[in-house]
Amino acid sequence: MMAEYKTKFASIDDYTKGGIQILNEDPKRFVFSNLYEVAATSAPYERVVVAKNLDYTIEVSRAENTSDWYVCSHDEFVVAMDYDVEVHFVKLDDEKVVDENQDGAVKLQGHPDGRKMGRILMKRGHQALLPEKVAYRFQASAPATLMLQTLIGQESVEKWGDICIK
Repeated sequence: MMAEYKTKFASIDDYTKGGIQILNEDPKRFVFSNLYEVAATSAPYERVVVAKNLDYTIEVSRAENTSDWYVCSHDEFVVAMDYDVEVHFVKLDDEKVVDENQDGAVKLQGHPDGRKMGRILMKRGHQALLPEKVAYRFQASAPATLMLQTLIGQESVEKWGDICIK
């Protein structure tokens, strides 16, 4: 008889807190957090670092309503983990507003000058490229979880003591 397994997808409003079992090691040497819990307990569009390898990060953000505009000197990627999120893009008239020496996302003041490039509607599991030197913002009609791959920058928030299992 074959065992039956049912996949249950989590979301920002329906997740089970996980855990780890360490057999022969110090648990303090491991990092483990639940990205849905991080999103559920964060401010809208706060970019919380949940994984880090040198300067590369995986960040989780709670998408809710409309974000500020952001721009980055390098490509970033975003994945919608549970609910629908739109990404809107503007090709900047002046790319010199982007500091080539600044890693990670930078929040812009107000609406960026440039032409609209369009939008992407991401559903659960969809990934979008956030191209370098292109302004972007997110829009979500209900709270949703975003996972971003980027470099650590001024918008990145590290709060390991708050998000990791103790």
